[in-house]
Amino acid sequence: MKPMKKSIKITFSFILFWTLTNTVGAQTLFLDASAPKNMHCYIVDSQTGDSIPYANAIYKSLKLTYSADASGTLDIERHEGQTLTVTAVGYKTRRVKISADTPELLKITLIADSKQLDGIVVQAKRRRRYSRKDNPAVELMRRVIAAKKRTDLENHDYYQFDKYQKVTMAINNITPDDLESTIFKRTPWLLNQVEMCPYNNKLILPFSVDETLTQYVYRKRPRDEKSIVKGQSTKGISNLIQTGGALNTVVKDIFKDINLYDDQIALLESRFPSPIGSTAISFYHFYIDDTVYVAGDKCIRLQFMPANQQDFGFRGELYVLADSSLHVRKCDMQLPAGTGVNFVETMKFEQEFSKLPSGDWVLTTDNMVAELMLTDFLQKAIVIRTTGLTDYSFDPIPEKIFKGRSKLTYDVNAKMRDDDFWKQHRITQLTKSESEMDNFIHQMSQTRNFKWLLIGTKVLIENFLETGTETTPSKIDIGPLNTIVSKNYVDGIRFRASARTTAKLNPHWFFEGYYAYGTKTHRNYYDAKLTYSFNKPEYQPIEFPIRTLSFESNSDVESPSDKYLVHNKDNIFMTIRPVKVQKMYFYNRQRLSFMWESNYGLATGFDFTTENNRPTGDLVYLRMDGSPVQKLRMTELRLSLEYRPGQSYINSKQKRLTVNLDAPIYKLTHTLGLRNVFGSEFNFNQTEASFYKRIWLGSWGSFDIRLMAGAQWSKVPFPLLIMPPVNTSFFEHQGSFNLMENVEFVNDRYLQFNIAWNLEGKIFNRIPLLKRLKWREYVAFKGMWGKLTDKNNPYLPQNSADKQLYRFPGDTHIMNKEPYLEAVFGIHNILKVLEVDYVRRLTYTAYPNISINGIRFGFNFTF
Repeated sequence: MKPMKKSIKITFSFILFWTLTNTVGAQTLFLDASAPKNMHCYIVDSQTGDSIPYANAIYKSLKLTYSADASGTLDIERHEGQTLTVTAVGYKTRRVKISADTPELLKITLIADSKQLDGIVVQAKRRRRYSRKDNPAVELMRRVIAAKKRTDLENHDYYQFDKYQKVTMAINNITPDDLESTIFKRTPWLLNQVEMCPYNNKLILPFSVDETLTQYVYRKRPRDEKSIVKGQSTKGISNLIQTGGALNTVVKDIFKDINLYDDQIALLESRFPSPIGSTAISFYHFYIDDTVYVAGDKCIRLQFMPANQQDFGFRGELYVLADSSLHVRKCDMQLPAGTGVNFVETMKFEQEFSKLPSGDWVLTTDNMVAELMLTDFLQKAIVIRTTGLTDYSFDPIPEKIFKGRSKLTYDVNAKMRDDDFWKQHRITQLTKSESEMDNFIHQMSQTRNFKWLLIGTKVLIENFLETGTETTPSKIDIGPLNTIVSKNYVDGIRFRASARTTAKLNPHWFFEGYYAYGTKTHRNYYDAKLTYSFNKPEYQPIEFPIRTLSFESNSDVESPSDKYLVHNKDNIFMTIRPVKVQKMYFYNRQRLSFMWESNYGLATGFDFTTENNRPTGDLVYLRMDGSPVQKLRMTELRLSLEYRPGQSYINSKQKRLTVNLDAPIYKLTHTLGLRNVFGSEFNFNQTEASFYKRIWLGSWGSFDIRLMAGAQWSKVPFPLLIMPPVNTSFFEHQGSFNLMENVEFVNDRYLQFNIAWNLEGKIFNRIPLLKRLKWREYVAFKGMWGKLTDKNNPYLPQNSADKQLYRFPGDTHIMNKEPYLEAVFGIHNILKVLEVDYVRRLTYTAYPNISINGIRFGFNFTF
C-alpha cells in the first residue's frame, strides 16, 4: 500500500489516543465542581476562524479592562448581568451580555470592518491590495533575511549546547459537563489525573510524558555535528504496549523541533516555508505593526500570513531587534485555520532568542502546543512540547566526541537516570499529573474494563497476541493474526498458525515459524527460523541497529511476483487481487543470513541460500527440446550494501518501519550462483543497484524519486532472469507496476524509474468545493527499459537447441526499445484517510489479456 509505512506509524498515534479517549468516555468523568470565577475567552475572525491577537475586552460600567495575548486568548472575570465590549483594530465592536448561561469557555467572533483605517494592523491590510513594491515591511524583511548569514552560529569553529525537551500527550478539552457524573467517585485515580492546562486553560488528562536531555556539538572543520542523548525517560500508557514506544518516536517526528532560520520548516511530515526563509518574501505578506520592548530589548513587531490562506504556511508575529543585528528576538506563530492540514485544530509555536555574553543571539525557548481533533465522535487530544536550550559554549570540543559516523548516539546510562538527574536538568517542573504518571498507569492497568480494552488495542495495533500477563512479560507471541486464513490459486483456502519468541525469553536467541495447510492441495507447509542477535534488543532482533546471524528452513508455495508485495503473501486482505496469479511454484529453501548495521546507517548483508523449486499452477518449465523440467536446484551467495544516512525507525511486532521518508537510500547487491554446491545446477552473476530521494518543493508538495538498474551477466534459464516488480494487489505502490501481469516480461538488463508528485492540495485548495473537502492531488509516472541479450533469448535460431535455456511461457514477452510506462493520477485525503488512484498503461497495450486501465486504493493517515 502506497506509502504504507507512513500510514502504519500514524495509526499508532491515533489508536493510542483512542484507547485513552474510550477509557475516559466509557466512565464519564466526575468532578466536585464549584464554578470557576473566570471565563476563558477566544477571540477569532468570523470569516477565517483565525485568532485575533491583542484584542481588548471591557466591562465599561465596572471600568475593568482585559487584553488578549498574541494567540487571541484571555481570562475574564464573570460578572453576570454586565455587558462585555470586545474591540480590535480592523474589526467591528462586539457586545456580549454575560448571564448564568454564558459558558466558561467562550468563543467570541469579530467581523472585519473594511471602513477602519488601513495600514495600522494586519487585519485592516487584508482588505486592500497588497504590494511588495515600496513596502517598508518587505524591505525590512529583506534585510532580516540577508542578515541571517552574519548571525549564523556555524560561523564559529565550534559550538555546543544542552537541550531539555518534555513532550506531554493528553486527552484535551474535558468540559464541565463531562465532570458531573458520580460514577467517577469509584475511580478517584482517574479524577486525580485531570488538571488545568496552562497553555489553553482547558481541562486535560495527561497520559504520557517523555523527557529527553541532549547535548548537541558542532565542528566547522572538518564539518561534523552530533546529538548525544544524555538522558531519556518515558512514562505513561505507551509503556503498557510493547510497540508503544513507537508513539513517542512518531510524535517527536511529527511535531519536531523547528528552526526558524531554515528556509523550510519540517513539521507534520511536510514542509512549510519559514517566515524568514529565502522564499518568505514571495510566500508571505508582511506588515509592520508597532515598536515594542521584549524583556528590555527594543523590537519592531511585524505580522505575517500566507499570501494565499490555503497554502501550507504560518501566520503570526515576528519581533525583530531594532539594531544592526536584525536578529529575531521572539516569534509567536500558528497554523492558520484555513490551512488544509488534517486533524489539527490549533497549533501554536513560541520561540525566544537570548543574547550571550559573547554577543551571539541564540535560541533558548522553543515551545509548541497542538490541539488535535482526531474524529468527530472522539474527544480531542493535545500534544505539548516544551524545549529549553542552555549552556551554550564556543570553546574547542575534544576530538574523541566526534568519533564515529553516527549523528545520534546514546550515553550508556541515558535510560537509567534517576530523579535527582532530572531535577538538576529540567527547565520546567512536571505538573502534578505528569509527576504521578506511574501511579496513574498502574491503577489504570488494574481496572477490569481497561484490561480488555488494552488487549483489544494490542491485537489491533500489533497483529500479535501476547501470552504473558501483567506481572510476567510475554515470552512467546502468537501471530501475525491476519495470516490465519488466506487464499491462493494453488491451495485454495489456506490455514496458518504462527508464533515467535521475544527477548523476554532470551535476549540473544530468537525463534519464529509457522505451520500452514492448503485445503485444495492437501499439502503441509512450514517455516522455522532461528536468529542470534549480537545486540540485546528490547523485544525483537529487527530493532535498529540490526546485528544478527540467522538460519531459516522454509517449505511453501509462492508466485514470482510475491517477493515484490509490501504485505505478507498470506495476509487475508490479499485473497482478492485485481489480476490472476496462477503461475506459482513449490519451494524448499534453506538460508543462512548475516546482517550488520552501523549506527550511522550503513548496512552490510550476507545470504547463503540453497533451494529446490518445482513449478505448479499455470507455470511450466520446458527445455528448448520440449522436455519438461520437474525441478530446479540452485545455490547462491548474495552480498548487499545499503546506506540510509539519517534514517530513524520504529519497531512494530510485524516489521521495522521508517519514521520519515526524507533520508536518501542507496543500495547495491550482487548475487553469485554456485554450481555443484549442494546440487546446484547453475553458475551466474547478477548485480542490482537502487536509489531513493525525496525532494521538497515548498508549498508545491514533494517529489519521490526512485531509480533502479540491474543486470544478469550470465546465461541462465528464464526463472533466473530479471522479472520486473509486479504489484498484484489493489494498493498502488511506488516501487512496482500496477498493470503488468505476473511474468509478463523477463530481461537480463534493465533501468527502472519512478517519479511521484504529491501536490498537498496546491491546486484543489483553490477550488471552493474541493478546498472544503481537503482533497489532495497525486501524480506518478513510472517506467522500465528492459533488454534481453542474445545469449538468453530462446527465440533466436542459434539458441534453439541450447541445453541451458528454457522456453518462455506463452504470455511472456521480450521488451523492445520502447520502455514500459504507467501513469497514475490520484485523489488523496478523501475523508482524510482514503486514496483513490487511476492507473493507465501507456505502452505494450496490444498484448492479449492485459488491463490498460485500473483503479487502485490506499488508506493513509496523514496530516
